[in-house]
Amino acid sequence: MAEELWPIPKFHFEVTWGDIDLGFQEVTGLEMETQFIEYRAGNDPELITQKLPGLKKHGNITLKKGVFENDTTFYDWFADVQTNTERREDITISLLNEEHEPVMTWTVRNAFPVKISGPDLKADANEVALETIELAHEGIEQSAG
Repeated sequence: MAEELWPIPKFHFEVTWGDIDLGFQEVTGLEMETQFIEYRAGNDPELITQKLPGLKKHGNITLKKGVFENDTTFYDWFADVQTNTERREDITISLLNEEHEPVMTWTVRNAFPVKISGPDLKADANEVALETIELAHEGIEQSAG
């Protein structure tokens, strides 16, 4: 019972889409928001507005991974979307436990790249070169397990 009370660490996760299996260093932007609509009926004696749920809004998701020799996965997808605007991918992001089993999963629907960034290059740096892809999408579904 006590083991269930501890939160899951955020460093053990996997990202999959299609037949692509890449290791990522960072995933950000798993955000969901509901915009609200302010409404006031003309005959409301309270002189206040009600707030009603409106459209759902999702921010872009950013994925970062190390640069590997001869790996142009991000660029290939980005370039393909420029000529094939219908290409979308469902992406699954899973937070894993110690047994490498998903405990929380986010499914990103109809994602496509809107920005890619190469690594910051610096002659005196002692870091891994990272590339970044930013994805727009049409919604996130979250599930346990």
